[in-house]
Amino acid sequence: MQPYFETVKSFADVPVHPEGIDTRAFLEASDGLVGMFDLLGTGVFGFVQADIRSNIKDVRSQYESIDPAPVTVECMLPGSCAPSLTRLVRGLAFTCLALQNMQADPSRDLHVCFKTSYDTVLKHHHSFVIRSVVYIALRAVPHRKDFYNRIAQGAPHDKLDEDMRRWLTGLDGIVQRLKEFLKQGGFGTV
Repeated sequence: MQPYFETVKSFADVPVHPEGIDTRAFLEASDGLVGMFDLLGTGVFGFVQADIRSNIKDVRSQYESIDPAPVTVECMLPGSCAPSLTRLVRGLAFTCLALQNMQADPSRDLHVCFKTSYDTVLKHHHSFVIRSVVYIALRAVPHRKDFYNRIAQGAPHDKLDEDMRRWLTGLDGIVQRLKEFLKQGGFGTV
């Protein structure tokens, strides 16, 4: 089997033009991110995965309903997908920060990386009940070594780190750009 990052569209390969982020490539790369949650194990972050998947579906639905299809994500706003795009960017930001934390500190447990990311990106958007569910789910995150083995699919971990760093650099740039665009346009706060 190929390493996970070789089987999905990389955020590093999503074209970013002066006028915005390529919509089709952005949605394809977002689909790849959702699949990565499967590698964390059955049921872990199922609710996050379902939310991201639903938001991708809403954004894609608006994208496909506009004729001609908007080349950039930014050209879709204002539009009915603004709330879904905002939530999607939150999910992307959560995942990006968790994996950046993981790469920045190789001794840190993976569930701690995800908890830190959740506390920074999503916690203030959720009620006490949802936060409680998330904290329980965080305890089910696999050990770093197990996650790396699942995502590497037999490839050397050095190669995985290099591919992931490239993927995360692209994702972070897109998240920061959309975060600012949504805020400046009054569409939502990530």
